[in-house]
Amino acid sequence: MSAAQKPIRLPPLKSLRVRNPNGRHERPCVSIMSSVLACWASTGYSTAGCSQVEQALRQCMDGPQPSRPRGNEINYHLARFKDKLTFPAKKRK
Repeated sequence: MSAAQKPIRLPPLKSLRVRNPNGRHERPCVSIMSSVLACWASTGYSTAGCSQVEQALRQCMDGPQPSRPRGNEINYHLARFKDKLTFPAKKRK
């Protein structure tokens, strides 16, 4: 005999947020920064042997930032239509 279980009801959301719908954007200097950290860890945190990698990181950080593609505007439109939406009435106990 199996008893029927009640479905789990989640509380209503105050607001709906969609995060990063187009995926992650590239961060070109992260790989060079991890190389600098690995070099520092392998040389005992001395800058003697890591000068070339540090210079590459400086050039990457000081260089022009890549232009970001235009993001998705779903959050803007959700906020715009919030007043026009009807939400179910709250049940009073």
